[in-house]
Amino acid sequence: MLEIKNLCFSVEDAAKRNLDIINDLSLTIDDDKFVVITGPNGGGKSTLAKLIMGVEKPTSGQIIFNGVDITDMPINERAKLGIGYGFQQPARFKGMTVRKLLSIAAKKKLPACECNDYLSRVGLCSSEYLHREVDKSLSGGELKRIEIATILAADPKLAIYDEPEAGIDLWSFDRLTETFRQIHDAKDGHSIVIISHQERIIDLADEIVLIRAGKVADSGSRDEMLPKLGYNRRTVTNPKCVMIPRDRSDC
Repeated sequence: MLEIKNLCFSVEDAAKRNLDIINDLSLTIDDDKFVVITGPNGGGKSTLAKLIMGVEKPTSGQIIFNGVDITDMPINERAKLGIGYGFQQPARFKGMTVRKLLSIAAKKKLPACECNDYLSRVGLCSSEYLHREVDKSLSGGELKRIEIATILAADPKLAIYDEPEAGIDLWSFDRLTETFRQIHDAKDGHSIVIISHQERIIDLADEIVLIRAGKVADSGSRDEMLPKLGYNRRTVTNPKCVMIPRDRSDC
């Protein structure tokens, strides 16, 4: 279980004024939950993900993971506890092969068959990518999928993905959403948190959290939240249908 209590995060602007990015935010994510965080750009979604992972440090408040206060804990210690994070813009590692990166994530030397499985789950052909370097020769979409494969290899108790659909083609996106569905359906104590505006990812969620101006503006089950977000649920579950938005001005 992840508990976020009265979390605040502010930065100083050019005029030396404090800007509140996260403002007294509280949120609980239970085990075996698929949670999608959505909301307007600049609302604090990605910042919240970074605070949970330890990339940023909160101004005040608490973050508790499975009963352990991780508020001041460094990234590597949070990873050891079982938190994984997929960046919106993944890092590149010149000289590091995809196979080596997957093995590092899994904390053991992976046989080719296991690497094949992780790569195929994100829509990549192992024979084309296993021995490639994770460098600038890869496109943004390829890099994104490789990063997601490393998170799958790490098998964290809580996996946080920041817009995993960005730069990914439709066919690979279908594979990816099916992978997320399978992880969730396993019901083995693992939780998934995805920051996304993508309707088909939102439709996978047990719970949808709307963040606006650094606060939880609303939250609830998928069936409760889809109408509030302006989606007709029939059109979300059927990818051949065209989305019928109501008022999308705030999301």
